[in-house]
Amino acid sequence: MSRTRTALLAALALVAGTAGAAAAAPPPDAGAVAAVPCTVEYKVQNQWDTGFTTAVTVTNNSAAKSSWSVKWSYAGNQKVTSGWNAKLSQSGTAVTAANENYNGSLGTGASVSFGFNGTYSGTNALPTSFTLDGVACNVDDGGTDPTDPTDPTDPGTGSRVDNPYAGAKVYVNPEWKANAAAEPGGSRIANQPTGVWLDRTAAINGVNGGMGLRAHLDAALAQKGSDELVVQLVIYNLPGRDCSALASNGELGPTEIDKYKTQYIDPIAAILKDTKYAGLRIVTTVEIDSLPNLVTNVSPRATATPNCDTMKANGNYIKGVGYALNKLGDAPNVYNYVDAGHHGWLGWDDNLAPSAALFKEAASAEGATLADVHGFIVNTANYSATKENHFTINDTVNGASVRTSKWIDWNRYVDEQSYAQAMRTHLVSIGFPSGIGMLIDTSRNGWGGTARPTAAGPTTTVDTYVDGGRYDRRIHLGNWCNQSGAGLGERPQAAPATGIDAYVWMKPPGESDGSSSAIPNDEGKGFDRMCDPTYTGNPRNNNNMSGALPNAPLSGKWFSAQFQELMKNAYPAL
Repeated sequence: MSRTRTALLAALALVAGTAGAAAAAPPPDAGAVAAVPCTVEYKVQNQWDTGFTTAVTVTNNSAAKSSWSVKWSYAGNQKVTSGWNAKLSQSGTAVTAANENYNGSLGTGASVSFGFNGTYSGTNALPTSFTLDGVACNVDDGGTDPTDPTDPTDPGTGSRVDNPYAGAKVYVNPEWKANAAAEPGGSRIANQPTGVWLDRTAAINGVNGGMGLRAHLDAALAQKGSDELVVQLVIYNLPGRDCSALASNGELGPTEIDKYKTQYIDPIAAILKDTKYAGLRIVTTVEIDSLPNLVTNVSPRATATPNCDTMKANGNYIKGVGYALNKLGDAPNVYNYVDAGHHGWLGWDDNLAPSAALFKEAASAEGATLADVHGFIVNTANYSATKENHFTINDTVNGASVRTSKWIDWNRYVDEQSYAQAMRTHLVSIGFPSGIGMLIDTSRNGWGGTARPTAAGPTTTVDTYVDGGRYDRRIHLGNWCNQSGAGLGERPQAAPATGIDAYVWMKPPGESDGSSSAIPNDEGKGFDRMCDPTYTGNPRNNNNMSGALPNAPLSGKWFSAQFQELMKNAYPAL
């Protein structure tokens, strides 16, 4: 259902009117289309009883602009409630969308896109006229109208593949690339693909002039060319986020599940459903560190925290993850991977099975189904070695199993690859699709340099055997913040092992895990003593030193000293 002709005639009338009263307007013909100074595509992507999500694309056919403003009016009672990639305001029925500071440039023939959520009652009639900087535009609603049951057009064009990384390039974040390239020696890895973290609502539009989600997806289209390309997004803004770690607390309080849905997930889902991006393979890493906390850091365990007890009681982690899987999974080119901790967190017998059951519960909540889960990711933003080569879980020393060593501490897995494969097998056994795959974040688990062992340790005791041979040089497996001695791990690659879809760098190397001391901020990030190199520990790391680097900035901020250490200790070496 197109309104192109109606708006085109109005635009031509405007052009004729400006020519002067003495000149009669020529009849419209095919050549007259060139006189139209702009085109607006207004597409309702999703609609329900009281609300809707809309994507708008504006094409400028006149002189290049350094700023722009699009205006339209509604015939009904529609109200814009939230938006992205434009500054939206409304007075009565009149709506204005002005450029953000990062997308004001609009060249001749160029397009810019923005979107919004709105409410209505009665009929959600589409606007019939738009202006760009005061000049009337041709209007094209994209040829589809979800409010019209007679419109057969299906805007969806994508279809999922078994492994999105197979045969595909992966998006290189220009902002991370610039930070890496600015470091001495950083150009050696500046072209590696990393995850884009949507760690607060403002990140959808871009923070402090930075790239928002649409800007990243547009850049991904440019990188894609005629090839297949994967874009990696980290969905990370649950209410009461990271209930056991202050450094990565988020902007939403424990009860703000509705705000999470309508102001965070819904706008992201609307952007990902835009058919402009249907040719991209979009991988989402869904809410790291959330569900595992509900297994290990709740009462009656000694590692319990009041915040985690609250999140288990109110169910908002389960609801939030389920809602995200449901809404994001609607787009056929989106691949949801749920966070599954790491082997040093969930590898024990009394953690793995309960965690898998909780993953299934979340994947069945808020309208989600197990089919909305394409796979799971382990070791996100962590340091556990991908594969330990100098010992296995089946080894014994002087008749004692290596499971009795202080490092392994009765864990059933010694590294991420064996844990990921075992977790996958168990998930399939409880009902997840047999085609699910695993991702391993190898961005900071290389543990190279001079401290990397070249053989097993002495067989004096199980402890000397394991400690002397392990690649992971942390003081304790529970240490997670800016670890001293860590190095870049395996470079991103597809299908490196059975059941593993890819090694990825989901955590951008050089971005801090948390500040070494308290730093006032407006991002909701607290000071966690696990990021303090002088901290002597807690039950979650068996009261060991934190092993953190000094002088670290807030989580997510660039940490040059850490980046240099990661390059120095990279394995394989740079």
